[in-house]
Amino acid sequence: MKHTVDAMGKQCPVPVVMTKKVLDQAEQGDEIQILVDNETAVNNLSRLAGSTGCSFVSKKTADGYEIRMVVKSDKQARSEVEPEIVCTPASPQGDYTVCFTSDKMGDGDPELGEILIKGFVYALTQLETPPAVILFYNGGARLTAKDSPCIEDLRTLQEQGTEILTCGTCVNFYDLGEPVVGTVTNMYTIAEKLTNASKVIRP
Repeated sequence: MKHTVDAMGKQCPVPVVMTKKVLDQAEQGDEIQILVDNETAVNNLSRLAGSTGCSFVSKKTADGYEIRMVVKSDKQARSEVEPEIVCTPASPQGDYTVCFTSDKMGDGDPELGEILIKGFVYALTQLETPPAVILFYNGGARLTAKDSPCIEDLRTLQEQGTEILTCGTCVNFYDLGEPVVGTVTNMYTIAEKLTNASKVIRP
């Protein structure tokens, strides 16, 4: 069953409260679509999804954000969860964009490249000013997919206010399924983010 939560114009913590009420009554396999218009709500709903075992995908729209959560856990387990809600603004982002074109870092041994890329993503979470945007395209799209070793660190960056975007064409080409963290985007947006960034870093 599909449920819709229209939280447009609602400020923290209302979007999470509205979603939690629907989530408590939903069955496993149900889909919840949430409409919000601010990043604070997106970050809080991402935390809610993580703590209740739901998948989470957000997409930027003309009016705000469209979030899709799919219920994976049983009703009792979800009802016992107290959502973590942060109403303060996210940490200030650095005026730079990071783009990942591969799921490995550097040339040479592939196993070492996987270790290095995971370490680099973790290092981004420790910076005083996290990146404003992180882009994933071509092989880099694997880093936001299921079973990626970077998911938890990417979620941390998203909670810090970093916008995480994965190329939709790449997701389809590699048959990766929906990204576990961040949103799917198109090449126009990728080009826009790259050309508007004051600095672009490609590890």
